[in-house]
Amino acid sequence: MAGVLYDEATRVYPGSERPAVDSLDLDITDGEFLVLVGPSGCGKSTSLRMLAGLERVDGGRIAIGERDVTNLPPRDRDIAMVFQNYALYPHMSVADNMGFALRVIKVPKDERDRRVREAARLLDLEEFLDRKPKALSGGQRQRVAMGRAIVREPQVFLMDEPLSNLDAKLRVQTRTQLAALQRRLGVTTVYVTHDQVEAMTMGDRVAVLKDGLLQQVDTPLRLYQHPANVFVAGFIGSPSMNLAEFRVEGEEAVLGRTRARLTGETLKALKDEGSDRVILGFRPEAVGMVGVGDEDYATFPVTVTVVEELGSDAFLYGQYADTTDPTLIEQTVIARVDPNAPPAKGDQVRLRIVPGKERLFSAVTGERLPT
Repeated sequence: MAGVLYDEATRVYPGSERPAVDSLDLDITDGEFLVLVGPSGCGKSTSLRMLAGLERVDGGRIAIGERDVTNLPPRDRDIAMVFQNYALYPHMSVADNMGFALRVIKVPKDERDRRVREAARLLDLEEFLDRKPKALSGGQRQRVAMGRAIVREPQVFLMDEPLSNLDAKLRVQTRTQLAALQRRLGVTTVYVTHDQVEAMTMGDRVAVLKDGLLQQVDTPLRLYQHPANVFVAGFIGSPSMNLAEFRVEGEEAVLGRTRARLTGETLKALKDEGSDRVILGFRPEAVGMVGVGDEDYATFPVTVTVVEELGSDAFLYGQYADTTDPTLIEQTVIARVDPNAPPAKGDQVRLRIVPGKERLFSAVTGERLPT
């Protein structure tokens, strides 16, 4: 087993004006499950392929354990990769697929069979060892691909969106099994996904990328509660965080008739950057419905346009009903409401941000401000 180090690792594709991965610094500890997440084109798959040796490193270096693997071919890196399309040989049985890489490197048959049986037991595939891939479901094929990686007993597992071909229910079930299996094996794992819910539920830590740049790496809870910037705040969370730009008047942030007090630390940071604007964000669960007579700071009227009823949860989607500021016309608000008594479409309700649950960001840099 071993950790992984990206030390200012950079990849620039020929003809590109900017790096696909730009000076990536990331220290992944031994046995950690780290998830790379971000929108399409953010550099997450390129980062994984650089670690695998499938993409050249144009700057910086990559190490596995104590070894600098920057210029080593993939076969010498002691890694195993699970791809999105499983890449199984259709003419081979499950057992032969799982043991093929061992046969190539001339592992003795007895040892090969032992490793295949052990992996099949871990993955609940023992009864399918004699079947061909076409006789398996998508979830079973994914487990065979995992088994092929496990039998190699590598230092690092690399997984490139391995669940993306599964239906929604099976995907939820399989990601739970996969995370539990990784913890049981204790093998350092780097996992790529575009699905932030998948990232939050599986990773020990999550690294968020945008345009080839690392935005933040932290535990799922800290990413959710303390996003480093506006991008992370809007990307992490489902539904996403509400974000709006407020103007600063005295010691308050003001948008239409909505007013929120700012702390001395926030005001000092805004003064230092010379800005009279601030971006205020709040999660859907960080607001509550209030009565018409309960006017207070950080309250605002919303006209309900859609209510998503999910059984244990319900989410209100609405438009600001405050017409004193034209910038609010297109601004959507998302709030979690009581699933047993949700408002109806067309209702006008008043929402209030729970004190201390707001997050403030610079309108100049997008970075989080002290509160």
